[in-house]
Amino acid sequence: MRVENSFLGAEGIGETIERRLWTQGVTHWTEFDHDCEGVGPTRADRIESFIEGGRRALDDDNVSYFAQSFPTGSRWRLYETFREQACFFDIETTGLDKRSNVVTTVSVHQNGQTQTLVRGDDLTRDDLLGVFEDAGLVVTFNGARFDIPFLEYAFDLDLDLPHIDLMPTCRKVGLSGGLSEIERELGIGRELPDVDGREAVRLWHEHERGADGALERLIEYNQEDTENMVPVLEQVVEELDREVVPDEASLVSPE
Repeated sequence: MRVENSFLGAEGIGETIERRLWTQGVTHWTEFDHDCEGVGPTRADRIESFIEGGRRALDDDNVSYFAQSFPTGSRWRLYETFREQACFFDIETTGLDKRSNVVTTVSVHQNGQTQTLVRGDDLTRDDLLGVFEDAGLVVTFNGARFDIPFLEYAFDLDLDLPHIDLMPTCRKVGLSGGLSEIERELGIGRELPDVDGREAVRLWHEHERGADGALERLIEYNQEDTENMVPVLEQVVEELDREVVPDEASLVSPE
């Protein structure tokens, strides 16, 4: 689903009215008419206003317009349109408390490329700002509660970017637990199935003691977490499309 298939971003328009439009064959902004059945003039005005703003936002690659317009639980709809601006990231730390622990590595995956910033090397505020500079949309797993506030506290950042948090998004299709558990349920494999968050902490301390290979293994684990979020999100978005769109509607965008 692309944002142009959505009417949910208009003020006062919920899923019931959106589904009503879809089942009438109004599945794209170009098909909307002020006289659409069952909408009414006030709601029609609001939809037209949303569409007008949305077209400007698309011309400007303005993801924030849609992130602010859509309900938080529907931000998964941003992905198909803005996948090229999507920045998947995951952090490793020495513990769960941002006040008494530190960030050890940050892996970022965007446009098929992955990089990892390492504490004591290139994990600095300036380098993080550079990493997120071109990100129109960030994707995390439990990042709203952990990764984002941890990074903001540790590096005095403001990561107020459009955000898809995979944890609650996965729950919408009945997938719960940690990222590794969800990957297994979706049939997504791992090269390091025996490494988890606790092991990641141990690997960092081993690296600090000079153990050969510890940092490399930690980086590999951090990158795998980050890269595996891509197929997880894509499968979940596909399932949500099937669940949200009525059987009698087809969201094929007109040429």
